[in-house]
Amino acid sequence: MKKALLILALLLFSTIAFSQNDLYLIFEFMKVDNEQENAYQETEAFWEKIHQARANSGDILGWDLWALRPGGEDQQFQYLTVTLFDNAKAMFGDGNFLENVRKAYPSMSDEELTKTFNNTAKTRDLAVRIYLEQIAVTEDNFDMPLGTIAFINSMKVDLGNYTAYEKAETEVFQPMHQKDVNDGKRASWGLLRFMVPVGSDTYASHFAVDMFKDLDQALSYVSGGGDMGTLTEAQQKAIQDGLATRDLKWVSMATLIRKVRKQ
Repeated sequence: MKKALLILALLLFSTIAFSQNDLYLIFEFMKVDNEQENAYQETEAFWEKIHQARANSGDILGWDLWALRPGGEDQQFQYLTVTLFDNAKAMFGDGNFLENVRKAYPSMSDEELTKTFNNTAKTRDLAVRIYLEQIAVTEDNFDMPLGTIAFINSMKVDLGNYTAYEKAETEVFQPMHQKDVNDGKRASWGLLRFMVPVGSDTYASHFAVDMFKDLDQALSYVSGGGDMGTLTEAQQKAIQDGLATRDLKWVSMATLIRKVRKQ
């Protein structure tokens, strides 16, 4: 038993040490009832000012709100918020949250803030929170304007296959994604690894995110089937071997509708 635990610990350490990057993210998936849509938009408008104060103070790099498709009440989640950090400690800490709330709403009393926070909680169900690190990204200067389209591919990889999967993504697929970026077929691509939660009971272990500058570019790419051109037998085998390292669980289409960066 002790030996098995030691092996598991080593596997976790090896995946964390595989690549050091300077972008960490919190994904928060929201369930919003149809009758709460207008109230939820007011909720995020309230929170946006707080996140702007957090970004201006350096507590976070930024914050985004994405509308998800499919988004029916029986299809998991309707919205996704993403908070960006430049280090893991900041991501897991609280920073100067209360100070930034005061900066955002200096004229509101404690009672008014408490009432508003309570009301915002009633407009949505924060269903899932995931802490992630970016482990690969294409070289591009895409700044994600409002209207950006992202396809979020949820990948399930066994702990023992992390290294093989991430190697396939970076060595086999990333060059193809980079070519698409260079050719103007997509705006960006990135690979995110779950830091918490992890384990066999988690729905996924990685997100591979394809970004497009707008709906036209996204639909053009999808209708073209992601044409990879002529591939050699060796390239075809590498792709098949790479696909075998993970299980594609779900793909969500997301539209960026709010965005905060340091002013």
